[in-house]
Amino acid sequence: MRVSRLYTAALLSTGKIIELDEDNGHYVRTVLRLKKDAEIILFNGQGGEYLCTVAEVSRKTVLIAIEQWTDRSVESSLQISLGLGIARGDRMDLVVQKAVELGVNRITPLMTERCVVQFKGEKKPQRLLHWQKIVQHAAEQSGRTILPTLLEVEALHNWVNQQQGLKVFLDPYAKTSLTELKPVSMSVTLLTGPEGGFSSQERDLATAAGFIPVRLGARILRAETASLAALAAVQLLWGDFGQSNN
Repeated sequence: MRVSRLYTAALLSTGKIIELDEDNGHYVRTVLRLKKDAEIILFNGQGGEYLCTVAEVSRKTVLIAIEQWTDRSVESSLQISLGLGIARGDRMDLVVQKAVELGVNRITPLMTERCVVQFKGEKKPQRLLHWQKIVQHAAEQSGRTILPTLLEVEALHNWVNQQQGLKVFLDPYAKTSLTELKPVSMSVTLLTGPEGGFSSQERDLATAAGFIPVRLGARILRAETASLAALAAVQLLWGDFGQSNN
């Protein structure tokens, strides 16, 4: 029987009993419907995970007894940063979720010229919190024990000059392919645009900052497809997709 995994920001240590926060407590009590003595795995995104049991379930409290730590990791040796032009609604949610499953280490939502999403008032922190929840749930589902970092929304022109390693931006009009490149110190930064792509000025800005324009095949891909295809491609070329479990 598969044991459910749950991310928590709490400090975890063997022998400790912790009270889950309201969201996690609701999930354990109402969604998973776990009873006393049921097993559950907790992780706090800092490496490894803990086999636990439910010590108490009530309408107000869910207590978890932490029993055994396991030094387990499913991280790729390739460090991947993703600069993600902000897309609308479900498309952005999809890319954030699948990027975590595909092994991304850092995600930065980027404001670009053709970005149709506008943040007003409290909308920016609300969207960041929403995306952070998606990161956490995707890490739970995919078995990751290191939580990818979701950074603050940033303007493209600021972000491009802060990146290191192999720097690539996806451009359907480029002539270079990923197979012609190699990561620097097992690190790669991918830059992907919003639905409308990059403007000519943004292409020039990225190139001036050392980003190499790369084409993914002969077809023009939607923004969300391009992001995920590029992540899968770099994992296959240089990461853990081409590695055996033996």
